[in-house]
Formats: sequence, C-alpha cells, structure tokens
Amino acid sequence: MLEQLRKALSTSAWHEGDTPPAVDYVLFFDGNTDEESIATNQRGDGRPAIADIYKRFQEIAKRSDVERILVGLHFDWDHEHYADSFPPAENVHIFTTASTSDVESWLADMHTDGVIKGWPYGKPKNAPEPSNGYSVLSVCWD
Repeated sequence: MLEQLRKALSTSAWHEGDTPPAVDYVLFFDGNTDEESIATNQRGDGRPAIADIYKRFQEIAKRSDVERILVGLHFDWDHEHYADSFPPAENVHIFTTASTSDVESWLADMHTDGVIKGWPYGKPKNAPEPSNGYSVLSVCWD
C-alpha cells in the first residue's frame, strides 16, 4: 500500500507552506506497521497499536453517518527521512453527520487529544469537499 500512497501523493505539486495532504485512511493504514507514524507522543502511554487504530477506523467507516475518513499528514511528510517508509500523520478527518461528542464516544479508549470541527491547519488542496449535510470532524493527537 505504501507504493499506492506515494503515487496518490505525487498527483499534486506540493510546496513548502502548503497545508499537508490528506489521504484515504486505507492508503495510510493498510500494511503500515510503523508505530511511529501516528500519535507518536501517546505511544506507550495508552495509545493502541497502529493495527488496532486501523481496525477502529474500519469500523467507523462502515457507519451510515460516515461518508469518508482521511488521514492528515504531518508537515514533515515529504522529508527525505520518510522516503522509504510511511509518512508521519498528524490527525484523522471524518466526514460525518454525527456530532463531535458522538465521534469522541467512538474513540473513547484511543487516547486522543479530542475531536474538533473542521481542518486544524486548513483544507488540504487534495481533499474533497464533504457532501451536503456532512461536516469534517478532526481527531487530534498532540
């Protein structure tokens, strides 16, 4: 899946200062065993294993009130250090009709720093718009 992720990221020209890209959660999590690639500061401090995080988002994606799930990459996503590995992620964006408190309840044991409305760093240029009636709720870790 890493090759598909890299291909998806190469479809747009990215410049320093751009809001980091967002990618489909399957592209980010499927085959990703790098425990340092998301919520690094909570690793070993209550954050589940990356495989368990992926399973949780797979369950959430099946909900009738969820349109899509994207992973927002970290500002250093294209650093040469990550050339042969999964890029680091900063947050997860859920397009949903559910409330913030409902989404927080879905993630109660994930050791997140909370759920906020909208895009924390602005909308990435490669991110689609949510359908009518859906909002972007972002799951944040440190």
